[in-house]
Amino acid sequence: MNKMETKNLLREYQAPISIILAGVIIATAIYASRSQSGQAVSAGTTAQTQSPLQESVTPSSGAVLPAVWGDLGARLVESGAIDSAAFKQLYQERGAFPAEYERLLAGRSNGALTMTEANAGYLLNLLWALGLANKNAILDSGEMANPAYGGAGNFASTGGWTIAGGNPMSHYSKHALITLTPQQQELVDRVSRGIYRPCCGNSAHFPDCNHGMAMLGLLELMASQGVSEQDMYKAALTVNAYWFPDAYKAIAAYLQQKGADWRQVPAQKILSADYSSAAGLQNIMSQIETPSGGGGGGCSV
Repeated sequence: MNKMETKNLLREYQAPISIILAGVIIATAIYASRSQSGQAVSAGTTAQTQSPLQESVTPSSGAVLPAVWGDLGARLVESGAIDSAAFKQLYQERGAFPAEYERLLAGRSNGALTMTEANAGYLLNLLWALGLANKNAILDSGEMANPAYGGAGNFASTGGWTIAGGNPMSHYSKHALITLTPQQQELVDRVSRGIYRPCCGNSAHFPDCNHGMAMLGLLELMASQGVSEQDMYKAALTVNAYWFPDAYKAIAAYLQQKGADWRQVPAQKILSADYSSAAGLQNIMSQIETPSGGGGGGCSV
C-alpha cells in the first residue's frame, strides 16, 4: 500500500481507541490541511466570505505566534526526523511546495511564525516532527510510556509519522533539539496538561495524535524562548482554532449565546476539557445550532 492509496484510512484517535498496531500506521496521518497548492481552500469558507464570527476565531490575515522557528527545520532534517525529499514530494503531489515552506524546512526562518488557513497543516507537520523527535521527559515517562498501552510506538502520533528516515520510533524523544531549564520543563508540563483538542479526550501531555504531538512541540519551543504561561495558552488557542476551525467557531457561537465574547474569555478556560476535548465539544454542540461546516474533525485528512 503506498501513501496515496492509504490517504484516508486514519480518522479519529482517542485513547485507548487511538492506540493502533505498530507497523500498520501509514503516511496518511501526514496532514493535508484545508489547502492545496499553498492556497487556502475550505468547505464554503474563504478569506472573502468568512462570517464575522469566523473572522474573530481564525482571522483571514493570519495570526503571529510568539515563537521563532529559526534553524529547526534544518536540524530536523539533519537528525533524520524529517526526510526532506519525501516531505517535499508529499506537497508537490498536492500541487506545490511554496517558498515559505522551503524556508521553514531549510531552517532559514528568523521571524515569528505566522499561522494562516493556508499553512496551518504544514506548520502542524513541522511541529509534529519537533514534538516527536525532541528529547523530553513527557515522552519518556508520561502517558505515552504507560505499559498498559503496549508501548509508545502504538499511537497515531508515532507510527503515523512516516516521512522520517527509518522507523519513527528511532527518533522518538531522541534528539536534543530544544533544551529546557527545569523551570521551563515544569511550565511545559503544567500547561500541556491544560490543553485539550477536539479530536479526542486527551491533553497535550498525552500526545497520542498528530495535533497533540505538534502542540507539545510548540509548547517546548515557546517555553525555550521565554514566552509567559498566559501567552502560551493564547498561542495554543490560536493554533487549535486554525487546526479545528469549525469546532472553535461552534465554541465561539456557544459563548456568544451565553453573552460572552470569544476574545474576552481566558484562553486557558476555552482550552480546558469542558470546551476543547471531544466530549466537551459534543456537549457544546448539543446546546447550539450546528454552525456551517460541522464539528471538530479528526486527526487526519
